[in-house]
Formats: sequence, C-alpha cells, structure tokens
Amino acid sequence: MQLSLSNTRKEIKPHGSYEFPFLASNEVLSSYERGSFSWHWHPEIELTLFLSGDMEYQVNDRVYHMQAGDGLFCNTNALHTGRMLDGGDCSYFSITFLPRLISGFEGSLIHTRFLEPVLTSARLSSLSLSPAVAWEREAIERLRNIRRLFLHPSVTYELDIQRELSAFWQTLYQNVTMELQPAGEHAVREAERLRAILDYLHSNYQEKITLEDVARHVNISRSECCRFFRKHMKLSLFDYLLSYRVEQSLPLLRDRELSVTQIAEQTGFGGSAYFAKIFKKEMGLSPSQYRKNEVP
Repeated sequence: MQLSLSNTRKEIKPHGSYEFPFLASNEVLSSYERGSFSWHWHPEIELTLFLSGDMEYQVNDRVYHMQAGDGLFCNTNALHTGRMLDGGDCSYFSITFLPRLISGFEGSLIHTRFLEPVLTSARLSSLSLSPAVAWEREAIERLRNIRRLFLHPSVTYELDIQRELSAFWQTLYQNVTMELQPAGEHAVREAERLRAILDYLHSNYQEKITLEDVARHVNISRSECCRFFRKHMKLSLFDYLLSYRVEQSLPLLRDRELSVTQIAEQTGFGGSAYFAKIFKKEMGLSPSQYRKNEVP
C-alpha cells in the first residue's frame, strides 16, 4: 500500500466529507511498502496517537522519534513522512480534520482569535506530545477519547468528536502562546522553494535530471540547492530522487506489462543494471524478485 498523491505531493483521497470534514483510522506502518509512508501534505490538520512500537516521523525539517503513548500535532499544509526504526513495526491512530470543524467558518471570532495564530505560526508546523508533561498528557487523553468514540460511535458521534477536538485545541492553544509568531517572509519563501524543487523532481523524474537543472529551476546556485534540500529533507537531493524513482517503479513491476529494462528506462534509471543496484539497496531484493513475490 502507498498513498495516492498529486505531483505536488498533495494527498488526493478525501478526508471526510464537506458536511463533516473529519477522518480517523487505525494504521500499521508495515502495511506501507518499504515500511514508510511517502512525503505528502494536505490542508487538513493531522493528529496522531502512537499505540505500539516506534516510528521516525518527520514534519518539514523536524525529525521526531515517536513511541507508544506519544501524540503528535501536524499543522495544515506541512510536508510529513513516517518510517520504521530498525525494521520494527508501529501501530498508530490517525485523525485528520479541517479547521472549520472547530471554528464553524473562516473569519469567525473563534477562527481569527484561536485557530489562525496557530495555523500561521512559523514555529508550529508540528509538535510532539509526551505523557510525561502534564498539559501534553491532557491533550493525548483527548486523542484517546476520539479513538474510543471512533471504535464505539454513539448517536451523537459528530457532536462528541467536535467537542473533543475543541477541547484538544483549547489545551494546545493555552500552552503554546510563546510559539504564536506568524510565519515570516523568509519562512514562506523557503516553504515555496522546497515545494518547487519537489514538484520539479516529481514531474521530471523519468528524464535525466542534473543538479544544475534543479538549481536553475528555483534560481539558486548548485551548492545552495544541495545545502537547502539536505537541511529540509535530511538527505541529499539525488538520494531522494533515486528513492522516488524506485517508488514509482513498484506499480509497474506489479503490473507485468513492461520488462524490467523498460521500467528502468521509464523511471529515469536509464539502464537495468543501475536500476537493479539501486532497487536492491532500497528494497533488499532485486526487481525480478520483487515482481515474483508480489505477482501470483
């Protein structure tokens, strides 16, 4: 399994409905190929309750080691990914919702006073929550309440969910006032630059891409492009590109319509030998072995 994403890495699937923009689900990291879910973003806020195991969770340039009992707040439109630690699995409960589920409508007093300062804060793209801290423990308990409602919905389910989300937000807002500084022009420009680089890579991965091509696309030097990408993504630009190419090859291998050589060419590797080398490094087996294991 893997997420359905646009070229800009926006998650395509609906998160609830227009009438009730809320989605919750129990997840297991091993259900995703390679034990990780891809970099993506969405306009919904995401809250995560970690149930068992560990996970390395990254939001923009912040990397968290999450453990059972922890919680995590991921702000609207933030890029995020999660991956296994040392091959161990992790189960977690995911909650996504649009801010208007709490505020009622954009421009309302509740939205302007209590939501917008958090949504636009330069320092609050994400926040980890630990049961060792009193207020964070209270916030985590709200996530547990939402999971209980999800597992055993009542006749007033939607009202109960809205109440718990509002209580979570009140706890969050009251304890992060020092972080409520609007994103400055520099932070906005950096976010836009990173999106532009990722969009370029995802739109052109089938072709030969040079560092000069990417740097020119965002109007910076090659050295600055390398530094900037590593700072935000915690890996080199070309390691990311190779990993993305492997990810795009997986459905083609399962489909069986193309040969391994053709798939190598279609995913930007050029030759099958180089494709096989990188694929084995990423997946632990050859493309042919993967195809044999995945296709009856």
